[in-house]
Amino acid sequence: MKKELLLIGAGVAAAGTVIGATASNMITKSLTRLALARELPKAMMQSKPKNEAVRAFHARVEEAGHALRQKDMEEVEITSRDGLRLVGHWYPCENAKRVIVAMHGWRSAWYIDFGMLSDFWRREGCSVLFAEQRAQNNSDGEYMTFGYMERYDCLEWIRFVNERTERKYPVYLAGISMGASTVLMTAGLDVPENVKGVIADCGFTSAYDIWRHVVKKNMKIPFGLFDRLIDRSCKKQLQTNARGISAVTAMQTTKTPILFIHGSDDSFVPVHMTYENYKACNAPKELLIVPGAIHAQSYDKEKEKYEAAIRSFWEKYR
Repeated sequence: MKKELLLIGAGVAAAGTVIGATASNMITKSLTRLALARELPKAMMQSKPKNEAVRAFHARVEEAGHALRQKDMEEVEITSRDGLRLVGHWYPCENAKRVIVAMHGWRSAWYIDFGMLSDFWRREGCSVLFAEQRAQNNSDGEYMTFGYMERYDCLEWIRFVNERTERKYPVYLAGISMGASTVLMTAGLDVPENVKGVIADCGFTSAYDIWRHVVKKNMKIPFGLFDRLIDRSCKKQLQTNARGISAVTAMQTTKTPILFIHGSDDSFVPVHMTYENYKACNAPKELLIVPGAIHAQSYDKEKEKYEAAIRSFWEKYR
């Protein structure tokens, strides 16, 4: 009887292990699709925020984005180093002083992330290339890569604006959220000499760090269960591991000046990630932390300080 019970127990344990492994694999695949795939799984569609102040902020973002989309600008295309068709929007400014290459964030769009900033840039004499990141909106690609391949896309956009403007102007890279990490990683590459600075608003340190944070803190799922499986999925799709997609590593080698910006109350990309990127940065650097600002809200929260920080950055590094 004891032997039979042991056999039954072993069978139940084995079945539980198989079921647990199957469940872990299913969840990992869902998380990988959520993070990387163009199409967002229906089960993970974002719900509208319940907080009234956050809803009001999103409404202002939507209104500004709608206004930016109505502007008269040229839709342009380039080909990425791996053969993808990438779409951008060229918005030249008469009597321009500089050019900005703007990279939007994860599952977002150029007009959403830069709608509020666009009028300020225009007033300050900036021609802007608004990029559509790979695997998002109208650009080709099956997978987003959290800056790993997007950094090379950004480099191609820099080449595009330099050809378009005959290198007449200083170029600044600007990004929000994943776009911020993209421009930080771009700064770790061999960028043209007329790239004078990078403005990184609420960027993360690495793909591994942000996935771990979102899974543990926002989704309330123990990350240890999926650590290796997610890394395996990342290697399969991107031919690198999640830790290899790192803004911190780029900051250790870059010579391009960086302006780091982050909201203190950001729960999506925690502010400590910008502190880590800032600490790792060996280039000239500036830091603006906006008290009370949630994710990507710093400009909306402290417009005057934000604009002053950027003007000062442009003046110092030109």
